[in-house]
Amino acid sequence: MKTVIQRVSSASVTINEKMVSEINTGLLILVGIEHEDSQEDIDWLTKKIVNLRIFNDENDVMNTSLIDINGDAIVVSQFTLHASTKKGNRPSYIKAAKPEIAIPLYEKFVISLEQQLNKKVGTGVFGADMKVSLLNDGPVTIIIDSKLRE
Repeated sequence: MKTVIQRVSSASVTINEKMVSEINTGLLILVGIEHEDSQEDIDWLTKKIVNLRIFNDENDVMNTSLIDINGDAIVVSQFTLHASTKKGNRPSYIKAAKPEIAIPLYEKFVISLEQQLNKKVGTGVFGADMKVSLLNDGPVTIIIDSKLRE
């Protein structure tokens, strides 16, 4: 499971010109799911994400977490995170999980994040054509791959 985590001052997801999620200070989390991903990947990633000390403290040092600041989150499915560009110019998405595997894991990821934060998390709609807007704060962008945790 791969994630791209962006610290944001604001973010939103719009589908068919209708805003479906919107947050202020917090994280926009793009998540890509592959065939071998499991609940273990979800548990490790969500715990890591909510505890990342990437928000500024009173001394303007990145030393506080999403939990510490009671920030919000939006999770957007992003199969293109598993693009392979080794051959040719057209990316291959062979490592990305098919919807029958990815959708339940995506939903479990959202639930796990909500449980860790003890609040509702914004989402996109799996497989929809989404317009994602954000104001990256910092900018701070971090990539975490659950397969590289050791």
